[in-house]
Amino acid sequence: MPSLSRSPTATSGASTGISTCTQPSWSGGPALSKARAPTAPNCTGSSRCSHTAHAAVVNTFSGGIEAAGTTCEYTLVYVTEKTGTFTGMELLTGRLDGREGTFVVEERGSFEADGTVRCTFEVVPGTGTGELTGLRGTGGFTTTAGEPSVPYAFGYDLG
Repeated sequence: MPSLSRSPTATSGASTGISTCTQPSWSGGPALSKARAPTAPNCTGSSRCSHTAHAAVVNTFSGGIEAAGTTCEYTLVYVTEKTGTFTGMELLTGRLDGREGTFVVEERGSFEADGTVRCTFEVVPGTGTGELTGLRGTGGFTTTAGEPSVPYAFGYDLG
């Protein structure tokens, strides 16, 4: 993972940290939670089971990104009972390497039968506010079911 940059004059950097999932809620199926892999209702074994669901997950970020109580709204597509893909939007209000503001990330990922969740995310252009105006960046994480905290990596530019 990239090293953590905390220089107050830097206009680009790489941040690492921890995201902790709390208070998952959902409709249409179990939540896509960084704490556990989702499972689709009304599916059996590994048979094909096209199904969609919605999840709202509250996260707390620490490290390079400091943001508490962020909510990510996910849409999940199940291919089988325990595999599929997801997309989501998450509004983060807090600090990025000491700079205060708000920004939105778009998340895309997959979940596997063994509980592995992979996600990449990108800052939605034009969503940075305050000291984060003009923020661009990408990041990601990989986790396994049962992990309440997830290491992430995030590279950014404040062009």
